[in-house]
Amino acid sequence: MNFSIVVPIYNEQDNIDELYRAITQALDRNDADYEIIMVDDGSSDGSFSALQRIAAQDRRLKVIRLRRNFGQTAAMSAGFNAASGAIIIPMDGDLQNDPADIPRLIAKLDEGYDVVSGWRRDRKDTFVTRKIPSMLANALISSLTGVHLHDYGCTLKAYRREVLDSINLYGELHRFVPALASQYGAKVAELPVNHFPRLHGVSKYGISRTLRVILDLMTVKFLLAYSTKPIQLFGKWGIYTLLAGFCSGAMTLYMKFFEQLSMNRNPLLTLTAFLLFMGVQFIVLGLLGELNTRTYFESQGKPIYVVKDRINID
Repeated sequence: MNFSIVVPIYNEQDNIDELYRAITQALDRNDADYEIIMVDDGSSDGSFSALQRIAAQDRRLKVIRLRRNFGQTAAMSAGFNAASGAIIIPMDGDLQNDPADIPRLIAKLDEGYDVVSGWRRDRKDTFVTRKIPSMLANALISSLTGVHLHDYGCTLKAYRREVLDSINLYGELHRFVPALASQYGAKVAELPVNHFPRLHGVSKYGISRTLRVILDLMTVKFLLAYSTKPIQLFGKWGIYTLLAGFCSGAMTLYMKFFEQLSMNRNPLLTLTAFLLFMGVQFIVLGLLGELNTRTYFESQGKPIYVVKDRINID
C-alpha cells in the first residue's frame, strides 16, 4: 500500500459522500495505490451509517469508530496506527481541504523531504476569529520551535511513515508534528494548497482552542529542547535563584551591620529564605526529571537518537 489517507470525522454526515468521491477521483486519476481511513470520533449524527454504506461498496475505505469524542489528535492517532501506507496523508473531513492537492504533496516528498505541510495561503475563514489568532499562533510556534511554517493548523500534510512511528501524540499535538519531527532530523517543507469555505455542517474550531494550543506549545518547546536533559532547564533556574538568594542575603547582612537595620524588620530576609528554598526546589525537580528520563528510555530500551541510514553494518 503506497498511500494512506487519514480523515478524522465528527458530525460530518453531509460531507462524507462528496469527500469520498473527491478523494477517489483525485487519486484514481493518478493510478495511485491507496487506502482511505476515516475515523468516526464519536459522531452523534449519521456519519457512521454513511461510512458503513460506502465501506460496504469499496474495501479501500477502512472505518474506525471511537466510543466517544476523544478529539482530533486522538482520532488522527488511531488512523495513523491503522495505516499501512509508506506515506500517510491526514486531511479534514469538512471539504475545506482539496484532495487534488494530495499528488502535489507526494511529489514534494519525492524531492527528498520527510514532511510536507500544507499552507492555506488563501484561507476561506473569518478574519477576526480564525485568521488573526492563527497568524499569531503560527508566528509564536515558528519562533519557539525554530521550524518556520506559515500554517501549522492546516491538517493536510504528507508524512513518511517512519516519521510518525517515532512520535507519540497527546493533547493537541497533531498540529506540532512537523516541529516534533525536526527533533529527529526530518526534513520539512511547506506547499501552498487550496482551501474552500465550509458548505455543510458546523465548524468544531473556535478561539477557545487558542489556550490549549499555547499550553501544548509549552510541552513541545520542552520536548524539543530538554526532553533528554531536564536538569539543564531546572538546574539552570535553580542556580540563578540561589545566586539571587545569596545576593539578597548579603544585602540583608550589609544593612544590619552598616546601616543598623534589624534583620527581623527587613523584608529582604524573607526574600532570601524564599529564593534559597526555590533554588533548591528547582534543582531537586531537575534531578527527579533526570531519573524519569532515564527510566523512560532504559525501561523501553529506547535510544535517544534515530538512525537514517546504515552502510555495511549488520
